[in-house]
Amino acid sequence: MDAEKLRTLQTPLKQRYRETPDTAITSARAEASISNQDIACVIRTWHSETMAGLHPATGGTGDLACSADMLLEALVACAGVTLRAVAIAMAVPVRGGRIFAEGSWDARGTLGIDKTVPVGLTDIRLSFELDTDAERGVVDRLIATTERFCVILQTLRNPPRLSASCKVVQSSNSR
Repeated sequence: MDAEKLRTLQTPLKQRYRETPDTAITSARAEASISNQDIACVIRTWHSETMAGLHPATGGTGDLACSADMLLEALVACAGVTLRAVAIAMAVPVRGGRIFAEGSWDARGTLGIDKTVPVGLTDIRLSFELDTDAERGVVDRLIATTERFCVILQTLRNPPRLSASCKVVQSSNSR
């Protein structure tokens, strides 16, 4: 794809969103089914299913996906797609590359061993390796713009309002 084709795709969307801002509000959704066999759940992804379970640091075997890894995977996916779109729009030749996200968390918090230890990732590091001949200043602008428009990165930097609810349902087998 080139910059002109990207502009052709995005121009009518941008115009509609400027004229009718409510049409820009977009929903995202994920769903998991809880296993009654294991400490696990099945997440329906775009083309398949992923079984997630306990990390080895909390008693898992390592055979199932870790939700922290999945969060980092979402971050590198978003950063990669955003970087490609920004590179095309800026006409920065990027032949390829890799994006890495690493995070740290303390299992003592998750296991309830120490109430002063936070539960969750407390340090996330995002890094890029790019195959490009662009000058360093251009690459720096590319990365800064990618960071600005990466939905997952900005969600992590500026956490959204979050709520949780529960509805009890009984299957015909449990009655």
